[in-house]
Amino acid sequence: MTDNPNTGGGEQNGNAVPAPRDTGGEVIRVRKGMFGANNGGDTSGYGGLIRTVTLPGAATRPYGGWFDEVADELEGALEEQDLLPENAIERTVVDRGELTFHIAREHLVRVARTLRDDPALRFELCTGVSGVHFPGDKGRELHAVYHLRSLTHGRIIRLEVSAPDSDPHIPSLVEVYPANDWHEREAYDFFGIVFDGHPALTRIMMPDDWQGFPQRKDYPLGGIAVEYKGAQIPAPDQRRSYS
Repeated sequence: MTDNPNTGGGEQNGNAVPAPRDTGGEVIRVRKGMFGANNGGDTSGYGGLIRTVTLPGAATRPYGGWFDEVADELEGALEEQDLLPENAIERTVVDRGELTFHIAREHLVRVARTLRDDPALRFELCTGVSGVHFPGDKGRELHAVYHLRSLTHGRIIRLEVSAPDSDPHIPSLVEVYPANDWHEREAYDFFGIVFDGHPALTRIMMPDDWQGFPQRKDYPLGGIAVEYKGAQIPAPDQRRSYS
């Protein structure tokens, strides 16, 4: 029998309601306004909103359910390769019923290969990589997030790797999961994450001569003026603010 990947390590929720978010965590930013615009682009009237941006903190044992089994197997497999787990796994997060391993980027390829090949783990499928930009997460602003699925055991986990804006290099996983090829190109195209070892890391959506990476949160809002029924609507970064 395989584990239900949708129930995480805890008990199954019969109402299909997402598990509540764990309390605590690391505050990396205080966000003001509705859309993050601070140069006149927010004309919504919600400029007074204030909320914190918090990343989930490290979990403590026991994680619950099969999460502990996967963590034990991974740590044991790394030790067999003379790699100390604490050097490869920066922290383990259990949040909203999901298991995430934060991996040091220099050990990403070895950890991914171990997760794929170890018989007790067998995460044969990586469904892609997504880029995330947290300008407030100093020294690790760029994140690459991988979702791994074990078809053998019916489990889903997440790997997360970070790199600073000043050194946006993360090893490519194409040699371990070949289907990541275009996903890594997209993350490079939109976030500027350089996947070292990728066979052909070029833009995939934007023109080859495009300047910058448009899904970073510090990318200029920009825009062009629009004519609407005879009226000129200024570009977003030129509109007046009502905050």
